[in-house]
Amino acid sequence: MTSRPPNGIPVSIRSLRKSFGQQPVLKGLEFEIRSGEIFVLMGPSGSGKSVFLRHLIGLESPDSGEIRIGGELATSEGVGDRFRLAMVFQSGGLLNSLSVAENVGLMLSELRLKPPAEIDRIVADRLALVKLGPEVADKYPNELSGGMRKRVAIARALVADPQLILFDEPTSELDPLVALTIGREILNLNRRTGATTVVVTHDRDLAFGIADRIAFLLEGNIIALGSPAEIRAAQHPLIQEFLAADFQTPESAAMG
Repeated sequence: MTSRPPNGIPVSIRSLRKSFGQQPVLKGLEFEIRSGEIFVLMGPSGSGKSVFLRHLIGLESPDSGEIRIGGELATSEGVGDRFRLAMVFQSGGLLNSLSVAENVGLMLSELRLKPPAEIDRIVADRLALVKLGPEVADKYPNELSGGMRKRVAIARALVADPQLILFDEPTSELDPLVALTIGREILNLNRRTGATTVVVTHDRDLAFGIADRIAFLLEGNIIALGSPAEIRAAQHPLIQEFLAADFQTPESAAMG
């Protein structure tokens, strides 16, 4: 495994349960996300992926069990202040009324965390990390392609120098070649920053192209968890069906 900077923080999930009314959605999830790894959570629609993600970012509280981020309960007051967390939303979440540079630097300018010249430098640096040059900074989101909007959203998340970064379906609505590019960016950023990276996706090619470990979530239960090689060897019929077709990883596509 490629060496990563020691920036990431671990996440621990213990007996996590959540129901809505009489419908159980998470049924006692229990696993660890290692510091600095790329951890991919996969599963069909309705399996509980989005509900788990909302717990991880503190938008939901469990009925029982717990999530610990860096050893602290995710529901603890101020945990988001003690650890640097960031999320890249499925839609990107960019504001169409702001330029690319304004979107990326929004947190810093709104909270007045840095002087304007320093914000400009940080914005340029984060855009460069996702291979976007200064010619993009003054454009508006509706002037960009879907892949470029995703990269701007990633750059915005990187402004916080996150220790934990969450991606919600990062390749949704992208064509396969652009999706491969986003996969490469996630992989390269993890190697550069060392941030613990959690990706929720149903994109098989993305998952097997970037993951250190993959967990399959089905009807609120983890049915398999392991390295990509271990998941390929899993005998569960849903996983076997999922793996039936060939796939290409971001790295192999880059070499090809």
